[in-house]
Amino acid sequence: MQRLDSRTQGATSTAVGVCHDCGAAVCEEHARVVVNEVRRGSMLAAPYRAPARMVRCPLCAAARAA
Repeated sequence: MQRLDSRTQGATSTAVGVCHDCGAAVCEEHARVVVNEVRRGSMLAAPYRAPARMVRCPLCAAARAA
């Protein structure tokens, strides 16, 4: 798989992930990895938070930062 933005610009770049928000393929250079806390537990017990990773493309990362 190749990075979406590279293909539209006539270049090639191997994708290492997929953007969580838009589904675009992202290469290692442009992948933005963020920590996302996930709530876990049953409805009867107190929930706990577990860290998880989330990959975003530069466009979606910028949109979330604004």
